[in-house]
Amino acid sequence: MSGPEDKTVTHSGTLGVAANVGHNETIKPLPTWRYALLGLGVGLGLFLAMLDTSIVATSIYSIAAEFNELEAINWVVLAYTLTYLSFAVLFARISDVIGRKAAFLTAFAIFIAFSIACGFAHNLTQLIIFRALQGLGGSGLYSIAIIIFPELTPDNKKQFIAGIIGLVIAMAGVLGPVIGGLLTHYQSWRWVFWINGPIGGFSAVVFWLCWPDKKYLPDIERRQWKHLDYLGSFLLIAASVLICFAFQNGAINVSQWKEAVFITPLVVGILSVFGLFAWEYFIERRWNGKFAAAMPLKLLRNHVYSAGVLNTMFLGFPYLLSVYTFPIRFQIVHGKSALEAGLMLLPMLAASAIGSTAAGAVNKNRNRLFETMIAACLFMLIGCALQTTATPSETFEPKVLGFLVFIGLGFGLSAAASTMLGATEAPIWEHAPAQGIIAQLRILGGSIGIATSSAILGAKTRDQLTGVLSPPQLRGLAAQMSNLTPQQYAAVRVTYTDALKMDMIVCCAILAAGFFLTLGVYQKNRVSLEERQRQRVIEEQDRRAASNEHVLANQPPVIGHQPPAPGSQAPVPGIQAPATYQAAPANAWGGAYPSQV
Repeated sequence: MSGPEDKTVTHSGTLGVAANVGHNETIKPLPTWRYALLGLGVGLGLFLAMLDTSIVATSIYSIAAEFNELEAINWVVLAYTLTYLSFAVLFARISDVIGRKAAFLTAFAIFIAFSIACGFAHNLTQLIIFRALQGLGGSGLYSIAIIIFPELTPDNKKQFIAGIIGLVIAMAGVLGPVIGGLLTHYQSWRWVFWINGPIGGFSAVVFWLCWPDKKYLPDIERRQWKHLDYLGSFLLIAASVLICFAFQNGAINVSQWKEAVFITPLVVGILSVFGLFAWEYFIERRWNGKFAAAMPLKLLRNHVYSAGVLNTMFLGFPYLLSVYTFPIRFQIVHGKSALEAGLMLLPMLAASAIGSTAAGAVNKNRNRLFETMIAACLFMLIGCALQTTATPSETFEPKVLGFLVFIGLGFGLSAAASTMLGATEAPIWEHAPAQGIIAQLRILGGSIGIATSSAILGAKTRDQLTGVLSPPQLRGLAAQMSNLTPQQYAAVRVTYTDALKMDMIVCCAILAAGFFLTLGVYQKNRVSLEERQRQRVIEEQDRRAASNEHVLANQPPVIGHQPPAPGSQAPVPGIQAPATYQAAPANAWGGAYPSQV
């Protein structure tokens, strides 16, 4: 590993920021072959976790037809995404207690077991429950993967990490419907879940066999179970789940919008949000640094990070909405198969990959995260605005695919840029929750988008199809399409087209708000991402040095031992300072560095 004079610093997201602190001259670099295999195991875990957020998009129609239930079918989606987003930060925190290897393998076991269970579900209720438990494992695979990658990547490869992670996230999100369509068309929707068994098992074994010995591992501060923020995690889960639960219930029955089944979870969810922030403020003031906060307020006080997180959430809304809405539209309005509906998303996939790669390249030498995120908003806004020109014609309009390219390009830019921003704007000791929060907010925005789309479609269906279709036809529309008269089929096409237009109008409003919120990412006096990383390393040096001084000050003196002079830097195990580092004055130990914004 590089010595003290090594000035190599990473770029394009600089996910190595967390790892640089933990490496020193006593840590050996992983052999290339072992790193490649370990990366395969971790990368496949990340890919599968992200894949299952969207793989059922083209299978929903077939699942609804088999169980004769269309109105509540979106719970198959939301059950996964809600547990996925709710436990991401908690799983990352648990990995600080039991270790990355044990936590990642536990996540694999949960994910694989309940993926297989989903395939054997006998009814919709069973499928929803198993999907929720599958999402618990998926949250661990995601949050721990984005921690392991930077910690174990050799210095000379760190510049590729952010781009690779962004690419995996973008590709998995859009490849999901394609793979789901292939499996549903040629086998069964059940194989959408069963496929996780062999692939997940293979990647878990590769990860287990290639996990390095201690001599290859960075020095990571371990926490105890008592330091986890259980109440904060509970409030975060309650806020995420209850708000989406309320809107999804409203989608199933519009009359419930005035009843307790909608109002109660919505109010409790909103109160949980306020309770979460109040609790986090209390533990920060009362036990500063002793608790692993579920939502560290120090992160949110950085306006660059906060604006980036909001960008992620507001862009996640139209992205997941589009991933699930368009395949169903292709099948119902245009009569396409699940396979054809999935393949029609390939242009969006290609655009996502291009956007993610471009974000890494643009930010390689200069900090252009602000411009990247603004461009992401604008591309998605253009794409959603153009989709409002859709017509109820049974003939497919190729222009729709071109409009999806704008949405995919914007999402790819945002996915990579948010990963970079989380790595460079968060303090190193808060790297895990910083990335977990980004993941949670992206999926939360998407989950609210899916619930909103369900509510819009439910309202349009009742307003425009009541009297045209019988109640049994409305409840089991997916299975009844082939039995509709031409007049009924035309009415269904108009209804779904009107719902899509309203979806896109709402998305435009959300993206416009996201655009203005993203302005908070702007920094007048910007430094490059590599320089920002260098500053974070210095801050972690100071934090650990202050902790060591506190421990030494409270220990009885040892005969023959001379304590370090005031203001001098005691060696901190596992931390290697950059070549440009100069010891900070005594009164700066543990203090906050001036903001670079």
